[in-house]
Amino acid sequence: FFDSLQDQFDNLEKHTQWGIDVLEKYIKFVKERTEIELSYAKQLRNLSKKYQPKKNSKEEEEYRYTSTRAFLATLNEMNDYAGQHEVISENMTSLITGELTRYVQELKQERKSHFHDGRKAQQHIETCWKQLEASKRRFERDCKEADRAQQYFEKMDADINVTKADVEKARQQAQLRHQMAEDSKAEYSSTLQKFNSEQHEHYYTHIPNIFQKIQEMEERRIVRIGESMKTFAEVDRQVIPIIGKCLDEITKAAESIDHKNDSQMVIEAFKSGFEPPGDVDFEDFTQPMKRTVSESSLSNSRGDGKSEPKFGSKSKGKLWPFIKKNKVLTWKLELGTSVCIVSNLCLSPKQQKEPLSHRFNEFMTSKPKIHCFRSLKRGGAGPEDFSNLPPEQRRKKLQQKVDELNKDIQKEMDQRDALTKMKDVYIKNPQMGDAASVDHRLAELGQNIEKLRLEVQKFEGWLAEVEGRLPARTEQARRQSGLYEAQNTSAVNSCAQDRESPDGSYTEEQSQETEMKVPATDFDDEFDDEEPLPTIGTCKALYTFEGQNEGTISVAEGEMLYVIEEDKGDGWTRIRRNEDEEGYVPTSYVEVYLDKNAKGA
Repeated sequence: FFDSLQDQFDNLEKHTQWGIDVLEKYIKFVKERTEIELSYAKQLRNLSKKYQPKKNSKEEEEYRYTSTRAFLATLNEMNDYAGQHEVISENMTSLITGELTRYVQELKQERKSHFHDGRKAQQHIETCWKQLEASKRRFERDCKEADRAQQYFEKMDADINVTKADVEKARQQAQLRHQMAEDSKAEYSSTLQKFNSEQHEHYYTHIPNIFQKIQEMEERRIVRIGESMKTFAEVDRQVIPIIGKCLDEITKAAESIDHKNDSQMVIEAFKSGFEPPGDVDFEDFTQPMKRTVSESSLSNSRGDGKSEPKFGSKSKGKLWPFIKKNKVLTWKLELGTSVCIVSNLCLSPKQQKEPLSHRFNEFMTSKPKIHCFRSLKRGGAGPEDFSNLPPEQRRKKLQQKVDELNKDIQKEMDQRDALTKMKDVYIKNPQMGDAASVDHRLAELGQNIEKLRLEVQKFEGWLAEVEGRLPARTEQARRQSGLYEAQNTSAVNSCAQDRESPDGSYTEEQSQETEMKVPATDFDDEFDDEEPLPTIGTCKALYTFEGQNEGTISVAEGEMLYVIEEDKGDGWTRIRRNEDEEGYVPTSYVEVYLDKNAKGA
């Protein structure tokens, strides 16, 4: 393996650095993928939120159809679909980006350590080589010096002119040089053996071990990047079943669309309850006699004054929106903050042709045959009894109003019940509070409930009349409403017999209702402690409460206790510390954990 690259240490160092660069490049790639997933999920969530119906708006009403409900389900599933892309981003960040980033740091430290050991081994063998070269040069120099000293001695010994002392000196010098050469030889031999040993150890032990570690490090890097690529695919694969469920739910929602049901809902929402007009009678213009117009004819809008519409016939007096309606003279009188519409339905055709100002002055100065006042709120709101709507639409509005009032009554009654219980607690335990302090609020709630019940009675009366459960209101009921000033003539009776005007609207409004007394409600005594109450859960004290009054119990912050009676609306919870200590604490001072399986929970 890498043992054969002993002479390629530098190239191996460059290659391992390139491997780390590849790993960092892959980390950057995964990080950008996670950012794309997050951005895509955010855009999907914003898209789903953008098309969600706004609360308490007209759009919310449109989502009662199966097609729009299916679209709403699609929006919700797209929100879940976006969540899966967020899961992909989170898992890739934690399992790939985070792990590889830590691994790269460890890899860099390990690589640095291995190549440091390699450089250190190379420096050591180079130092040994330099020592060997120095010993070799010294041995060579000493040998040359010994040869020169021997030659000089021989020369001095052959020269008869040289004294014996000089010859002896040259001989001693030659012997010294020979000894030095022998010493250098021995040192060189020893250094050479040591270098050969170090060189063998270097190339067959140290360097192979270092290269083996580098090879293992590189192979771990390659395996790790392969495992990260598998994780990359597995993260996507894990969310495929959930994404499939989202798509299945969208398909299921699409299959739940019922076109017949939607069509029926449209019919129920917009049908007016009017009956189609009757047949138009034939008018014979060949007869010399004066022509007459049939009661059911719609041509009375042409101004023929000798034919008056009959308001007693409901089937012929109701006109469809696309048919020309009878002429109705209307004036708006602004009185204070109200607007009254005055309709003179009994004017003769001759009076209808007069100028508006002249007719208005005549109408106000003389006693008209009938005054029909409809109270309106400034700003164009309809009458209280929805008489401006067709019968079927009016019935729905009245029913909706009755339901809303009943809900308001229930809320007021719940508050009254809670205050009554709190008053009972104060009566039995005066230390906990003054019972008279809630009397004013109880009186207000009683008045509110009485008013709301009167309103319900009023709207139920209108609803019953629309649905045909009650007969048309009598003259006495009309007098009680206070909407008519004169009802003596037969013409007035014929105009007021039916509350519907020729344009399908209503002109009466019931302003008075008989008062109903609200009977007092009896409450059972819920605080009988003859038998120990069972535990229905536990609670944790959020704050310290000093129970100084009778019936209360002191608790410390963070203390765990047993709940034996939950809050009944009076703001107090009954708890128990042990068999002998129990009492009431403010509900806001504790966090209650009820046991759903406990009796009475």
